[in-house]
Amino acid sequence: MNVFRITPKRIKRSNGQVLTPEMVVTVTTRQHTNTPFYNGAEEIKEAYMRLYGFDYKKACCSVNDFEYKALE
Repeated sequence: MNVFRITPKRIKRSNGQVLTPEMVVTVTTRQHTNTPFYNGAEEIKEAYMRLYGFDYKKACCSVNDFEYKALE
């Protein structure tokens, strides 16, 4: 399992959802991987919904909307 810190690159408004650069999450992946987006970003979707009530899928987010850094 790897730990990643995910930070939005910019403010994104889509389908009534707002994503801002202050909405930083830390996720632990279920498998060893180089990217937290490997499985359809399931851990990221869960973290954003749990912490911010932000619906990743409804806002049509993609890997291009985020920066991520592996934490050791």
